[in-house]
Formats: sequence, C-alpha cells, structure tokens
Amino acid sequence: MTIEHSRLKEARNQNVPWKKWGPYLSERQWGTVREDYSESGDAWNYFTHDQARSRAYRWGEDGLGGISDDEQRLCFALALWNGKDAILKERLFGLNNSEGNHGEDVKEYYFYLDSTPTHSYMKYLYKYPQAAYPYGDLVETNRRRGREEFEYELLDTGVFDQDRYFDVFMEYAKQGPEDILVQITVFNRGPEAAELHVLPTLWFRNDWASWVAKPSEKPSLSQIEGPAGTRVVAVDHPELGTYYLYCEGDAPLLFTDNETNNARLFPSFPNASPYVKDGINDYVVHGQSDKVNPEQHGTKVAAHYKLKVDAGQCRTIKLCLSNRAPTQYSKQTNIDALPLGQEFDLTLSARLRDADEFYRAVTPPEVSADTANLMRQAIAGMLWSKQFYFFEADNWLEEHHAHPLHKGSRAFRNREWFHMINQDIISMPDKWEYPWYAAWDLAFHTLPLAIVDPDFAKTQMELMLHGRYLHPSGQLPAYEWNFSDVNPPVHAWATLFLHRCELTLSGETDVAFLKSAFNKLLLNFTWWVNRKDRYGRNVFEGGFLGLDNIGVFDRSAPLPTGGYLEQADGTAWMALFTQNMGELAVELAAHDPTYEDMAFKFIEHFIFIASAMNQPGDDGMWDEEDGFYYDLLRLPDGSATRLKVRSMVGLLPLCAVTVVEQWQRERIPNAMTGFLARFQQMPELLESIHPTGPGHFGVAERGIIALVNPDRLRRILTKMLDENEFLSPYGIRSLSKFHAQHPFVFYAGNQEYRVDYLPSESNSGMFGGNSNWRGPVWMPVNAIIIRALLQYYLYYGDSFKIECPTGSGKLMNLFEVAKEIETRLTRIFLRDEQGKRPVYGGTTKFQDDPHWRDHILFYEYFHGDNGAGLGASHQTGWTGLVAKLIQLFGSLDPEQMLAEGKMAGFRADPSNKTNPAASRKKSK
Repeated sequence: MTIEHSRLKEARNQNVPWKKWGPYLSERQWGTVREDYSESGDAWNYFTHDQARSRAYRWGEDGLGGISDDEQRLCFALALWNGKDAILKERLFGLNNSEGNHGEDVKEYYFYLDSTPTHSYMKYLYKYPQAAYPYGDLVETNRRRGREEFEYELLDTGVFDQDRYFDVFMEYAKQGPEDILVQITVFNRGPEAAELHVLPTLWFRNDWASWVAKPSEKPSLSQIEGPAGTRVVAVDHPELGTYYLYCEGDAPLLFTDNETNNARLFPSFPNASPYVKDGINDYVVHGQSDKVNPEQHGTKVAAHYKLKVDAGQCRTIKLCLSNRAPTQYSKQTNIDALPLGQEFDLTLSARLRDADEFYRAVTPPEVSADTANLMRQAIAGMLWSKQFYFFEADNWLEEHHAHPLHKGSRAFRNREWFHMINQDIISMPDKWEYPWYAAWDLAFHTLPLAIVDPDFAKTQMELMLHGRYLHPSGQLPAYEWNFSDVNPPVHAWATLFLHRCELTLSGETDVAFLKSAFNKLLLNFTWWVNRKDRYGRNVFEGGFLGLDNIGVFDRSAPLPTGGYLEQADGTAWMALFTQNMGELAVELAAHDPTYEDMAFKFIEHFIFIASAMNQPGDDGMWDEEDGFYYDLLRLPDGSATRLKVRSMVGLLPLCAVTVVEQWQRERIPNAMTGFLARFQQMPELLESIHPTGPGHFGVAERGIIALVNPDRLRRILTKMLDENEFLSPYGIRSLSKFHAQHPFVFYAGNQEYRVDYLPSESNSGMFGGNSNWRGPVWMPVNAIIIRALLQYYLYYGDSFKIECPTGSGKLMNLFEVAKEIETRLTRIFLRDEQGKRPVYGGTTKFQDDPHWRDHILFYEYFHGDNGAGLGASHQTGWTGLVAKLIQLFGSLDPEQMLAEGKMAGFRADPSNKTNPAASRKKSK
C-alpha cells in the first residue's frame, strides 16, 4: 500500500480530513445560472467578466489555480499583473456564448499537471503574456467571424511571440490535513528581463449577507506578528475556525472586503464598505492607495510581491496556510523548522515522491512513458475539476419571485425543482466552460475517478440519487440551464461498475449502498416509463438525450411536422437500463432473496423493449435494406417514416448487451424458471432478440441478453468499422462520413432540414453552438461501444470475427476490435512517428515547443478526420475516460478475460495477474 493509499484509508476509516482542502474553487462563477437575477434569464449578460472583479458573488467564488475548504468558506488563489494590463489577472477570461463564433470559449492557456486524490500534492501551470492581454481584440475578432470559420485564439493575437510570457507554476503540498504548503514558481520564457506582480490572495466567500447570517458573524482577516522573515494573516471564521497564512519575506499585505463596488456598477446604491472587492486591483493597477484598508484587516487580502525575473530564469515564492499559530514558533527557533524553512522544501519533495509512488501503483507497468504521462494528466484533470457547487433552489426561486408554492409566483427556469439543496463537492465537466454538474457526464466521470478514489466516485452517484437532487417524480437533474432536460439513463450502469470496483478491492459488498441506489434508480426507471413511453408500447422518446445536434430536428423542441419521435437511442438506453437494473437485482439477491423478483421484472421489461424496437415492417426502427437503426418520425395522422441519418443513434442499440455468468443464473433460480415459462408462453419474443436461454450458451456457459441478433450485429459492425463511414483514425465518429457526399435532407412545409457530415465545429447555433455531434469523435459513447464489444467477446470468444477495418481483409475477434478502437482513441493524445500529438492539430507552439508539447489538454470532442481537439479545452470530465481505457487494456488480455469473465476488468492492481474471482467468492 502506498503512502497516498494510506491517506485514503485514513480518510475513509478514521475520518481524517485529508480531503477537507482541495481545488474546489470554480474557474468561472460569472455568467452562471445561479448568479443570474435578470428578468429574461440571460445569465451571460447579467453577470459579466468585466463585472466580476467588482461584484460579490451570491453562490460561489472563482479564481486562478485556487483551493478552498469543502464548504468554500475560505478561498485561496493567485492574481497576477504584468504592468501592462488594464486589470489584475484574477480569473480566467473567455468569450460568452454570443461573443464566440462557436459559442462560449475560454481564451487562456492553463494546465492541470498533477494531483493525488487527497490533494496532498497538486501542480498547476498558467501561461501569462508579458504584453497587454488582448481582451478587446479577442472579443471583436471572434464576433466578426462566422460559424464556418476557425476560432480566433490567444496564440493568434501574437502575445506569445518570441516567448514573451511567464510560466507560473503553482504547487500545493499537505504537511497534514490542515497544513498546506504553497510554492509559486515564475519562469521568464522571454528574451529579456521582465517584471511581474504576484499576488497570492486569500478571501472569504461572502456568507455574511443578511439572508445567510447575522452581521455579527462576519469573519475577519487581519495582519499579526509572525516568525522572522514572514508576514502573517490571521483567519477567523465563526464556523471554519482559526487559520494562519504565512507569506515569505516582507511583501506588503493589502486588505479590502469581498463586497460589491456599487459606486462602479450600481451608482444609485451606496457601498457597504469603503473597501470593496476590486480595491486591490485599483491599488496595484491604478496606484489608488485609499482603496485598501490601512488598518490591515478585512475579508480579502493579498500579499504583493514584485518580481524582476531575468530572461530564462525563475523566482520562487513560498506560503503556508495552516491551523498552527505563530506562537508555536519562537524568535529563537531554528529557521529550518519555521513554516517556510527547510521543512517546507523537504515536505514538498516528499509529497511529490508520494505522488510518483501512487501513480506507479495504478498505472499498468507495460505502458510507455508517454502513455503513463497521459494517464496521470488525465486523472490530474479529473481531480482538479472538483468544485464546491452551491444552490438552494428554495431561496433562489423565492428571490426570483418564481417559487411555485408561494402566491404570485411567475413562470421561470427550474421552478419545478424547488426541493433542491445542492451544497457539495462535485466533479465538473469543465470548471470554466461548464462550471455546473451534468448528470450523465458525471456517471462517466466515476469510471476514471474510481481508479484512484473509489470512495469519492461512489459519493458522486449517491449525490445524484439523493433526495436533495433527485426530483420527487424520480427524474434526475440534468444541468442548471434546464434541470428538466433529459439525459441518457446511465447511472445504473455506473452504480454497477462502482460496486464491482469495490468488490474487487475489498472483497465485500456495500449492501446498504446498493439497496439505496437500487431503490432510487427504480424511481428513475418508473419516471422514464411513465413520462417518455408515450403510449406504453416500450419505445421511448427522451428529447435531448445529451447528443445535442445529432438529430434532424432540435429534439428538445416541438417538431415542425407535428407528431413525435420514437428515438432509437432513447429506446436503446432504456434497454441497457433494464439490463443494469437486472444485474443490480442479482447482486442484491445474494443478500436478500426478495430482489430475485426484481431481477425477473427488469429482464422481462428488457424483452418487451427489444420486441417493440425490433418489430418488422416499414414502421420499425430497423431498416433491413440499410442494415441500420434509425429514429422514427410518427406523424399526427399515425403514419411513420424513418429518418435515415447514419449516426451514433443507430449504433447505440448494439450497446444494449449483457452477458450472464453461470454464477449469476445460480443466484436467481426462480427468475430463470420464470424466463423459460415466459418464452414458452410467448415464443415470438425470442424472435426479436439475440438467441438466449438453454441451447444458446456461449463460452464458459455464459448466457447473453442483447437487442441485436448475430446477423444485425455483423451488419451494424460492418458500417461502424468502415473507415469511409464511422471508423476514424481516432475512434468512432458520431456521424457517418457517408453523409459528406450524401447529406440527409428533409422538408417540412417549405423549410429544409439538413444533416451534413461536419467533422469539426458545428455550423449552427443549436444548443449554444459550442458542441457538435455530426461527425466528431466523442469519448463517452466510444467507451460504451467498447464495453459492448467486450461483452460480446465474453460470449463469443474467437467464434465471432469481423473485418477491421471493413474491406481490409484483416479479421479480428471483438476483443481485438475493442482494443483497436482504444488504440485509436489514445492515439489522439500520444506523440506520433513525427513527434506530433493529433490533439493539437496544426498549432506549432503546442507541437514543437518543449515548454508546451508535453502538457496535455483534454478537449470535449475531437475532429472526425484528424483528431484535433475541439470544444471545451478542459473537459477532462468524460474525456478523462482515456485513463480508464489505458488502465483496462494495459492490465487485461483476452485469454484472461474469457477465463475470469466480466469481473476480469475490475482488477485492483494493474500488475496483479491473480484471479479476482476469489474476492467475489469471499463475498458470496
């Protein structure tokens, strides 16, 4: 067990607060729904980046490379000034949705380089130009560009020419749970000496406003005497307690208050304090000495360091945030034992060694150094993307005069979610572009997170299923722009995955967790059946379903034709949902036999869904001529037409597959008897699905339940593995390249609706215009496809082989096909034969510069032909799945998988070649 694993164990078993402090600070609080109090719901323009330096937030805080406690009462982050900008660099800048030609987009270069799961060591890099930051140029140039043009990026402005910029590294190391060391290292990459103002900043989230607390409970920061060679800030918070910030050297401490500067933004209202949020900005940038408190106290403080850094050289600043008081250090104390002395350096080095040891333990030993670096940075990005998310819908709706239980309430966003109380650390998709949780993203986040912190991954599922989140109707909240939107039901699958991870690690089943999750998921399943199966025919709608612009129409809006869509992906997701619930019931039946009936109920429901989805004829989703599934448009007159778009929608039915191990059948003998009786009673049900039951067992007597039969599976895979259709050099495309030459066109009245192959960004504003499912490669659906292929392999073994790529003459079994897709996905990020990373496309700086090329960004999606990163640049969220794929295929071989079955993929130690079935047997 590594030292970091010991910390995780202490946090779990002894409540040692190793995770109390972490990177829980958002990177954008402005422009969010939570901070929007406009009449129109225009969140982006109600609270802008320009206002953020002067305006106190209501529901959270943001900052540069920052940390906070787990309730975000006290925050620490970095501010910078190059002497030329009109404002301090206190937060990341980006375009709002209407300013960018492809929607909102951060215009900064920053990297999550490292983190352990307890955040005992973290490393972050921000690249800051020495020239004035081109705020206006970025806004105006992007605003002029059309959707068919490339985005105008910060590198395009020329501010990084001749390497005239600073690399600012931030490292955090925990000497103890409440003792955090901070080291800031500034490199001047330019050809000449340059000055940089560095302002490590500490402040309180404004939780003393009248709606939260009494004025007497206002926290305070104040300067006190400290050990020689330091400046010290005392922190006093009525709930958090007392802490101290030790700052190296004699840098002046600048105090102000985290209060809105009404005089600047809302002149008709007086300032609550003469010292306001932007006071430090005005002091440093404009030299206004009266803007900071000369009495050296407030609720926001920065230590002001002025560094002259020679060309090619670096300067370092040390700080420590601790609950250890200065009185513990006498004037005679050896300087090495002081909070910023030699002990600091030893601790920082030790935590880095701990991190190295930890990642060696979780990384497959056979992988290359480049692949190991990729996996480590992917997980670091996942861990850095944790955020404190605060939203009390009851208060928020009351403040918007929209609470449905109160008299005179008005129609407004999210009013039916008045029960919500969100006040937790949650894994975000991207803390700038998407600084709010997205329910189906979060399910995928748990897979890579479980590699390093299964406990945190499990709490994420527990949150989404908790009564403070889950609607009383059983609906899961989608995302804050519209909690009522509908995302794919993947949470039962994630719950099952986390259960099996824990079972392999500990040999024990958390029955309470499984029962609680199962019961809440049952509510969600019932919501789906009641709300999205319009006529009770086991075919589902769903609307949005997370795939944005993949359809012919906006699937969240009424159809221009009238009628409704029967969605192949919605129905396939529900088929997989029933399989996952059936498997969860089988697990619970080992501890409570009453769950055997639920296993029967869900597998029976799967059969009914399969029968409905696979019904023959012109009004079915399966097109026999094309060998593909399509959405079905049901018109008001009852007629139906297939919308023949070859997209991920038609691939998802092959993902509704689960093998049934012999030990699973043995757990539910009564249910198995019921299945056989049902098939004898209704033999036609068997005609619509993959052959199953006695006489149809595969390798190791495994059974199978799957939507598609062997013939349809082969026909779908033939298209999926065709490089002229779905198979990109970098994974499976979301839309077939077939549509590059054969666009799908549909007319409703005089309006043309068109679907073209668009391997890059979207050419429309649908769903904000900042994502595109019409050609690019997306990691989560590729992961679901890989999971399905491995399930089929467990059943078929080497008896099912297919050309991969189609037309190549090269036959592969389905394990090999899954591995081929994984290889193509990881290829996006790895150096090729020329030393280039496809993710960075033609950006020379990222490809060739030694200070850039090994820092990896995990984009939202990837160009369908060349693998270049697109969309949100820090969506390590589900793109972090690449870490799980590396771990899985780095520690699994096909023979092992056939021998060990579905538990083979849950090995705790990537170097452990023993049979994990022993853990299952122990639990059983």
